[in-house]
Amino acid sequence: MNLPQIQADYRAVADEIFGPLRPVIEAAADDMVAAVRAGHKVLFCGNGGSAADAQHFAGEFVNRFLLERRPYAGLALTTDTSVLTAIGNDYGYDQVFEKQLLALGQPGDVLVAISTSGNAANVCRAVRAAKAAGLQTIAMTGGQGGQLAGLADRVLALACTSATPRIQEGHQLILHLVCERVEEILR
Repeated sequence: MNLPQIQADYRAVADEIFGPLRPVIEAAADDMVAAVRAGHKVLFCGNGGSAADAQHFAGEFVNRFLLERRPYAGLALTTDTSVLTAIGNDYGYDQVFEKQLLALGQPGDVLVAISTSGNAANVCRAVRAAKAAGLQTIAMTGGQGGQLAGLADRVLALACTSATPRIQEGHQLILHLVCERVEEILR
C-alpha cells in the first residue's frame, strides 16, 4: 500500500469535486429537484460498486439524508432480482436497465447512470433509452467519461484515472453532496 500516493489521489479527487465539478454537481442536483417538484422520479443504475451507489442514492431519496422531510421518488434499477434475472436470461444482461427504464420511466423523470469507466454496455443502453423516452440523463463516471460522456445530458466525470476505488469514493462524495443540496432546496 502506497499511502502517500493514496493520500495524494484522495486530495486530487476532493479538489476536483469542490473545484471544476462543483457547478455540474449543483446543476445535476437542480435537475433532480425540478423532477421531484414536478411529481417525477429519479431512477438510478450501475453495476457492481456503482449498483451499490445506485441503491444508496435511492435510499437517501426515499428515506432521508439529513433532514426530516417527505420521501422523494427515487428508484434503483439494480434491486429487483426477479426482473434482472428474467431480462438477463431472456434478452441478455445488456438490456437489464433499458427494459426497466422503458417500463418505469416517464418524460420528466431523471436517470442517474453510474459507471466508473463510462463504458458499461447496459448503462449506456439505459441512457439511450432514457433520452429517447424524454428523461433527463446524468452520468457519473471517471476519466474522460467513456461512451457516457457523449450520451448523457450532464456528465460528472472524475478525471482521476489512478484507480477505480478513488473514482467510486469520489462518486460517494458526489452522491452525498447532491442529496444534501436536494434536501436543502426542497425542505
